[in-house]
Amino acid sequence: MYLIPHNNFFGFLIILLFPMLSVANTIRVKKGSQYNSIQKAINSAAEYDTIIVSAGNYFEKNIIINKPLTLTGENFPVLDGESKFEIVSIKSANVTFSGFKLQHGGMNMLEEPAGIKIYNAENVTVSNNILEDTYFGIYVQRGKNCVIKNNQIKSFGLGEQQIGNGIHCWNCDNIQIIANRITGHRDGIYFEFVTNSIIWRNISKKNIRYGLHFMFSNDDAYISNIFSENGAGVAVMFTHRVKMFNNIFSNNWGDASYGLLLKEMSDCYINGNIFDRNTVGIYMEGVNRTQVQKNVFSENGWAAKIQASCMDVKVNFNNFFGNIFDVGTNGTLVMNSFDSNYWDKYEGYDINKDKLGDVPYRPVSLFSIIIERNPPAMILFRSMAVSLLDKTERVLPSLTPENLKDNSPFIKAIDL
Repeated sequence: MYLIPHNNFFGFLIILLFPMLSVANTIRVKKGSQYNSIQKAINSAAEYDTIIVSAGNYFEKNIIINKPLTLTGENFPVLDGESKFEIVSIKSANVTFSGFKLQHGGMNMLEEPAGIKIYNAENVTVSNNILEDTYFGIYVQRGKNCVIKNNQIKSFGLGEQQIGNGIHCWNCDNIQIIANRITGHRDGIYFEFVTNSIIWRNISKKNIRYGLHFMFSNDDAYISNIFSENGAGVAVMFTHRVKMFNNIFSNNWGDASYGLLLKEMSDCYINGNIFDRNTVGIYMEGVNRTQVQKNVFSENGWAAKIQASCMDVKVNFNNFFGNIFDVGTNGTLVMNSFDSNYWDKYEGYDINKDKLGDVPYRPVSLFSIIIERNPPAMILFRSMAVSLLDKTERVLPSLTPENLKDNSPFIKAIDL
């Protein structure tokens, strides 16, 4: 048996482990240098190398990243797609892409090119980039464990068919969308078949259709985002077990606009949000087993429209301020709870001083039902006749749902 001398043991160990201790190289891309092309540097790099790109304008058509690499831009080098090409295609796991400005991407409705597109990859981070005038901004296709963070994404589409989405995720798992700013796209953020993911601290405003649009995407969380001045607000459809906490839905106005549209949802939590100055603060259709708690509804046309197709929706401990109509519905059978909210239109009393009203509050006004059935009647709003009708209906309900009422309304606004 051969024995290794003690003083040579560590040298022998290093030789054995040498393949595991290889050091990644750094390649610099700069005009006039050996590597004056980003694609040339990618092709020459070994796996897990770092490529640093100096400032300048780069017209390289479609840059393809097909191995694990870190690409970092210095002072935002400009990657120009010449309005013809997808600018960056990431087709490898373990890629980091940061610090670039991407502009003038190509448009193709069938291939859906993007400023940055991730293809069937995991552990990819795209951060601190500026994207302007791209068809899709950042597109993740079959991604897993990817992070999209601190990017500024802006486009200038004039119609839904002329522009894609700012951040588009399809058939993904465990995606983090953090602190991005998106404007001017079709939908600011779009999820379809995306699970176990988070959208956190983003600002999505002035997009053509939705600030956020997601379908068939279960077990996701949407926290502390701002969705403002979008064409139709935010839409969440055909989805289960979603948490929406501490978001702001504001200034979404139009005939078919909502702060938040929920359709065919179940087992969701809508807590701590602000619905401010929307045509409809929150609209629900086919929603089941969902909590709407500790939200603020202020200065909306309708604070909430909860259709008769909803069941076991609990609307509790919310504040309603300055809304034209508090609650609207399209049926008389109500299987939802509306207790323990503050309503600024409540005119009841609190004799026992327990901070709760002694008589129920009915948030559905007779005039709101008339408007639901005959919208042109809105011209009579604030007339003496309408005020008299509403007061009479509250005393002797005839058309408003009998069991749609708050049995314990707060006398003063709830401290949330």
